[in-house]
Amino acid sequence: MSELITAELVDLDLSAETKDAAARSLAERMAAHGRVTDLEGFLADVAAREAQMPTGLDGGIGIPHCRSAHVTEPTLAFGRSASGIDFGAPDGPADLIFLIAAPAGGDADHLSILSTLARHLMDDSFTGALRSATEAEPAAALIRGDAPTEEPPPGEPPTDTRPAPAPEPEPTTASKPAPEPQPTPAATPHTPSTRAPFRIVAITSCPTGIAHTYMAAESLEKAGQAAGVEVFVETQGSAGFKRLDPRLVADADGVIFAHDVEVREKERFAGKPTVDVGVKAGINRPAELIAEVRQKAERGEVAAPARATAPMDKDAATGDGFATRLRKWLMTGVSYMVPFVAAGGLLIALAFAIGGYTINKAPSVADHFLWTDATSWAALLFQVGNVAFGFLVPVLAGFIAYGMADRPGLVPGFVGGAIALTINAGFLGGLIAGLIAGAVVMAIQRVAVPPVLRGIMPVVVIPLISSALVGFLMFLVIGKPVAALQKGLTDWLSGLTGANAIILGVILGLMMCFDLGGPLNKVAYAFAVGGLANPNEGSLKVMAAVMAAGMVPPLAMALATTVRGRLFTKTERDNGKAAWVLGASFITEGAIPFAAADPLRVIPAAMAGGAVTGALSMAFGCTLRAPHGGIFVVPLIGQPFVYLLAIAAGTGVSAALVILLKGLGTRRRAGAADAPADGGAEVEAAA
Repeated sequence: MSELITAELVDLDLSAETKDAAARSLAERMAAHGRVTDLEGFLADVAAREAQMPTGLDGGIGIPHCRSAHVTEPTLAFGRSASGIDFGAPDGPADLIFLIAAPAGGDADHLSILSTLARHLMDDSFTGALRSATEAEPAAALIRGDAPTEEPPPGEPPTDTRPAPAPEPEPTTASKPAPEPQPTPAATPHTPSTRAPFRIVAITSCPTGIAHTYMAAESLEKAGQAAGVEVFVETQGSAGFKRLDPRLVADADGVIFAHDVEVREKERFAGKPTVDVGVKAGINRPAELIAEVRQKAERGEVAAPARATAPMDKDAATGDGFATRLRKWLMTGVSYMVPFVAAGGLLIALAFAIGGYTINKAPSVADHFLWTDATSWAALLFQVGNVAFGFLVPVLAGFIAYGMADRPGLVPGFVGGAIALTINAGFLGGLIAGLIAGAVVMAIQRVAVPPVLRGIMPVVVIPLISSALVGFLMFLVIGKPVAALQKGLTDWLSGLTGANAIILGVILGLMMCFDLGGPLNKVAYAFAVGGLANPNEGSLKVMAAVMAAGMVPPLAMALATTVRGRLFTKTERDNGKAAWVLGASFITEGAIPFAAADPLRVIPAAMAGGAVTGALSMAFGCTLRAPHGGIFVVPLIGQPFVYLLAIAAGTGVSAALVILLKGLGTRRRAGAADAPADGGAEVEAAA
């Protein structure tokens, strides 16, 4: 393992004037030493992290950082700016800039090194020594921890022009073993105990869990030491988290949440005086937070019992809007539904392949089954697949509600989905039922109930009330209009011919290729699968167009890397080999690595090819009864030869476009690199 930072990664005369320029200058040093494989991709990840929350800290520090797939090993670059660079800190520009790069799969040991650095940044003697450094190697050694920090000689002012730092406090209480809690019969979880000192437990976390998480912990611990308060911090960072001792939590007098992502297992801290703020507040004003939680304890203010966080919200940033959460809820339902689609749909497809399209009229195999008869086996496959397919809408609804409200949402969600099937509201009815069920449960969970009833709420009261409300709404209010809409869509699909069908094919193709397995892709796919529940000529054409278009992006990237490999990185060429199989298997996500690295070229090219394929599939009148399988279900496709021709045409269009766009970008970069040699003097003079 290479050292985290070397002298080559230190710039004591950083001349950049903006935070983007500073990040680029330091990242170029990382790339030059093989620590970053794709400079632009890494800088995009840094910018995305910066967009979530500014990385400037009080004390003249900027810590741009991210986890990125373009980083080979944990790396740190350091720059010192004479003029200062604005990183959004309240007290002004930063003169000490640390660019922290962690691999996407960075291990706990490496991340603990980065967390140690983050804690050092709260040490005034550490930052003072960096401001006084005159050579790169000693500065790198200091950051690595190889060289001790030295205080300036007596009488000599620090090089920094900021006010002299206050004397460093003694080691924090968190570094000492947690004392065993003493029995305090008079104390309860709702009443501060009478012992001294006051005890606080805290959680710190930030979106990447690399720097702010640990700096907030250090800041709170030091402020607690200064105030005579015991502070014990659980850092929920990228390297995971070690839970605080439950006895310590139970015996605490107050809680501080300094976080920008959802606190994991928040319910542990219910019923205590609580201060809930962003992670930067934990860094910048820890003394205020400690004072606030003490005041709440004196007034007897306690937090409401925490309800369990919905599964799809556990990793959500606190600033996520309704649209983002809605997408996650819907994706929860779709992700749980897909295995039922694959199992049930492929069983039905095999049944049709063995027994023909009239196998759906076969009698129940429970009453009539001949072991030596292929038709009986086909009927068995069809009937098992049909049962599995019957779960699609209830599972969709149930797990949308689960994504919104956790386990209490399952019962009303499944009930609403089953009602959607009963009244022929189909896929749309299930989607709406899931959202209604989740909303009803979330509303019930917000009602304050007596403590005696809390134990039976999730197993009796919530399922009872929510199922009754969802049933009422689905049967008598919402269900019938949705069923009418579903029938109208089905009738419209069955009547699609000519130009209208081709336009629909273009739209479906664009949706399948826009986000490569994301929400739009899943909406188009779920729309097609929903039509298979009551198949007709129109719905079978839609299913064929959707699968064909979904195969195009990975196949096109595979073809492009084969034809013009020099336009792609070695990693992309390796991904291209796997993309052949993924595309042939209808796994659109096989193109995601290419789109992530170069979205402005790859995604438009993929969409163009998907639109061509969807239009041709509709124009040729291709049909498909299997909801998945790619080329492996070609025997089940109506018009299979022209269907494969449509896929080939779209693949060719996408591959040609991505090669053209990447080629143009390469020529532009080459022209920019040659410009200084031809006209450098003029540029210099103009500057």
